[in-house]
Amino acid sequence: MFENINLIKKISNLKNKINVLLSDLNEQLNFTDLEIDDPIHRSESAINIIINSIEKLRAIFEKEKNVSQEIEIDFFKNVKPKFTSKLIYYNAIYKIETKKPHGGDRILKKYLNHELEKLKRYFDNNLEFYKYYRTGSNYLDTKYFTRGKFDIKLTLDSFYFEADHTFSTSHDFKVAKIMAHDLIQVYLEDKLLIMENREPKEKSQVNPKLKQNWTGSKVALIELLYALHTEGVFNNGTSDLKDVAEYFENIFNIDLGQYHRAFLEIRMRKSDQTKFLNALKEKLVKRMENTDEIS
Repeated sequence: MFENINLIKKISNLKNKINVLLSDLNEQLNFTDLEIDDPIHRSESAINIIINSIEKLRAIFEKEKNVSQEIEIDFFKNVKPKFTSKLIYYNAIYKIETKKPHGGDRILKKYLNHELEKLKRYFDNNLEFYKYYRTGSNYLDTKYFTRGKFDIKLTLDSFYFEADHTFSTSHDFKVAKIMAHDLIQVYLEDKLLIMENREPKEKSQVNPKLKQNWTGSKVALIELLYALHTEGVFNNGTSDLKDVAEYFENIFNIDLGQYHRAFLEIRMRKSDQTKFLNALKEKLVKRMENTDEIS
């Protein structure tokens, strides 16, 4: 009994330390993003901050002696990738920006699309693990996320053979790459969208008798936006997501900001990914069951 209580305290203490460290890291990176406009200098600064944070993470983890297999799997599957994915992301942005060719929009678009293709190739080459991770599977966790148990048949990155095996498993880096690639994709697509919209476009003028302002959460509207666009309900499914987003912003008098990034956060929810849509359905069903309502 006392051993279980001590174990619970140990896990809680470890999580608290890591949460404080992650919160501090995010705060520093947010400040860097706001203060440094140049993407190369911003990436350099971010990389130094993240490396320092990962070293602190390692020190915290190594202080915990004889961790259970459950703690070890959780750390390498869910904790460490939150830190290393940021390092992969900023390092990728640094490389993309420093290797960016000089020339017109046609050359730059070709370059950015080539970078997107590289992300897709990595996805195609690691499709089975993508499915495993995205579906929340755990039947191979002991092979993927415990140290010293690599299997060459499980598509290892060459990085693993160069890594310190006391602080890495065969697939924690791959999880971090999946997380980083989502953000890199958004970064590249945003760059392409900016290029496509250099010339200001007038948004359609909608003048209803009574303006309807969206007073729900921004995340809820983004969830609805993606659901409707996925269903293809606008212009027989031919409308671009950005056009629908601009329309929503106009008619509901709201700035959706980086809705691509918000969608990634929605997708990464551990439970209830379609929280707003589920609530809509529940409330509509209750309304339909109210036989007194006729309009």
